[in-house]
Amino acid sequence: MIPILLFASGLGAGAFGALLGIGGGIILVPLLNFGFGLPLGHAVAIALACVIATSSGAAATYVKDHRCDVRLGMKLEIFTVAGALAGAFVAPFMPRSALQILFGLMIVPVTWSLLRKAPSDGAASFDGQSVPVRNLPLGCGVSFAAGSLSALLGIGGGPIKVPAMNLLMGVPFKVATATSNFMIGVTAAASVFVYYARGMLDVGMAAPTVLGVILGATVGARLMPHVPTRRLKQVYSVLLVLLGAEMISKGLDFDLWRML
Repeated sequence: MIPILLFASGLGAGAFGALLGIGGGIILVPLLNFGFGLPLGHAVAIALACVIATSSGAAATYVKDHRCDVRLGMKLEIFTVAGALAGAFVAPFMPRSALQILFGLMIVPVTWSLLRKAPSDGAASFDGQSVPVRNLPLGCGVSFAAGSLSALLGIGGGPIKVPAMNLLMGVPFKVATATSNFMIGVTAAASVFVYYARGMLDVGMAAPTVLGVILGATVGARLMPHVPTRRLKQVYSVLLVLLGAEMISKGLDFDLWRML
């Protein structure tokens, strides 16, 4: 029964991850931790493996259908990986609780801006070539910060990179989510091997979850062109608010999910 539930969980997380460019870790970590009783580190390890699966399953479809800006993704991922390495280096010296609270508070203006921006943002005209972007240096800097926060707080870079590409760089929202899916697997791949080396990746529980994620990501990638941009932004904003609330609760040292 548990493998079936893990598969179903992965299916849902993979579909949402592919639709929104977040990898599904926001959904899987609390679900595995509280729903299946896994220690947090083990839940994060499985979620990272699933992020790789989401990226692989969705990115293949997005690249094939010319919905992903590969050139921009490769540029930004260089800075994301550099940020992740820097974050891993300074993690022992940083006040994690203060960073968690700050990140949670930053979610508020990001969510407000996403909901206010016009829903029709040019994705239909994207032809698979590199889109003209503005503020590229700023986008690279935010990607570096996304990688750092991913290493410091255990979150994926998608919740930061998608709004940054859309709001700061002028990338159409759907192109931003597709490009994020292309990028997130690279960052997660570097991290998951560390967890595996520490014996924290339960392959028996990861296998059915990853299988569900691969199928869900493929379905989500196929559905994305048919889902209205406004609806995607609304769902994305809800997930951002939940992530922000979770970060603030961790920073204040109380368990939000247990209360819910």
